[in-house]
Amino acid sequence: MHRKARYVVLAVVAALTMSLVTGTALAAAWSSTDRWGTWSNGGYTVRNNVWGNGHGPQTVWANSYSNWGVWSNQPNTGGVKSYPHSEKMVNRRLSSLGSLRSSFNVTYPNAGSYTTAYDIWADNHSYEIMLWMNKVGNVGPIGSWQASATVGGHSWNVHRGSNGSNAVFSFVRTSNTGSGTVDIKAVMDWIRGRGWFGDVTVGAVQFGYEITSSSGGLNFTTNSYSVSAG
Repeated sequence: MHRKARYVVLAVVAALTMSLVTGTALAAAWSSTDRWGTWSNGGYTVRNNVWGNGHGPQTVWANSYSNWGVWSNQPNTGGVKSYPHSEKMVNRRLSSLGSLRSSFNVTYPNAGSYTTAYDIWADNHSYEIMLWMNKVGNVGPIGSWQASATVGGHSWNVHRGSNGSNAVFSFVRTSNTGSGTVDIKAVMDWIRGRGWFGDVTVGAVQFGYEITSSSGGLNFTTNSYSVSAG
């Protein structure tokens, strides 16, 4: 194909993709192109959260805390650019929780570099527990490998480290999945059992997409997501 013709085709594809995204966002109950766009619904908070350096444009949309998504166009320059997510606050001591579970169902692209992940915070952001449900492209967890573990309903490779501000425990699923239920309390009890933290207070349970690159624009859709604490 002639170079000029190829550019025309790429421009048309990009325009059609953006048109589809715009239509989805306009049809949604809420949408935002603001990097810090935030929406509260049903006791959850949905955020665009484009926090990284050198970021590109990103549009978040939501019909509810459970059904939401993003179109993200992040350059392939290394480093996390954004973590659009839906958050549920728990604010309970780990030992006081009889259960803490979450279910999710997502549609994710097989392109770019990102992970679909839970980000769970404890003791006022002293501890960060990440549960990587799928990963695509050139991404990896913080810290060093510690163990292989089957806990919370999934099999993981467990990494432990620090981002300079807080301890990070990353549970990377041994195979990608787009849906499932996670026993978060069981995972946190496993960490406590190893002496890596004590009877912490569980703060936010976040679920979304930690995006490093999505050049040209990619769509990420959360078909459903919920958190239950008892």
